[in-house]
Amino acid sequence: MPVAAFSEERFPLRLAFGTTGGPERRIDVVRLSTGYESRNQRHRHAVRRYDAGSGVKSLEDLAAVVDFFEARRGKLVGFRFRDPLDASSAGFGRAPGPFDQSLGSGDGTSTCWQLVKRYGPGEDGYIRPIAKPDAGSVRVAVDGEELAAGAFAVDGVTGAVTLAQPPAAGASVTAGFLFDVPVRFDVDRLAFSIAGFRSGEIPSIPLVEVRP
Repeated sequence: MPVAAFSEERFPLRLAFGTTGGPERRIDVVRLSTGYESRNQRHRHAVRRYDAGSGVKSLEDLAAVVDFFEARRGKLVGFRFRDPLDASSAGFGRAPGPFDQSLGSGDGTSTCWQLVKRYGPGEDGYIRPIAKPDAGSVRVAVDGEELAAGAFAVDGVTGAVTLAQPPAAGASVTAGFLFDVPVRFDVDRLAFSIAGFRSGEIPSIPLVEVRP
């Protein structure tokens, strides 16, 4: 039986705390003969890398990681990971609200929008597509009025939001949400040690973001 390329299961939340890592951007820098630099980004979007090894505090945690690793077949199957620092449309430590992020404006016919999160103000800000929202956390507003839960549907796999009625032309569509990062294990082998009767340690559990 073929194995799916991505599982919607989330890496155990208790093991995510203590994770190190964050966004990585690959920039090629060429120093010109004039002394100036030419800089070019390889990819439009950052790739997030994490190391979840420090979240393992007990033999129970160790067993949970091994079970999760085996179920994902190592690198083969991607999964959800909750970034401890960046998992809310409202920013770190704040609950999401319906006016957090602008999704666009109505044209009288469109009903579907992609969830996004903006970093930085103005035209120089970066817009990050959000593909793995926590569907139950999504709140949506049109022209400053929050919609009832039954007035829209959320695809938790792709991050698409579909409204029951198309907003009027020019009406702003905003949303707030919690979200996960799609990742996979970036190692073929888990190397762990049993430090004591009730404690275990995995020195490194590297994870890398994927495009699901």
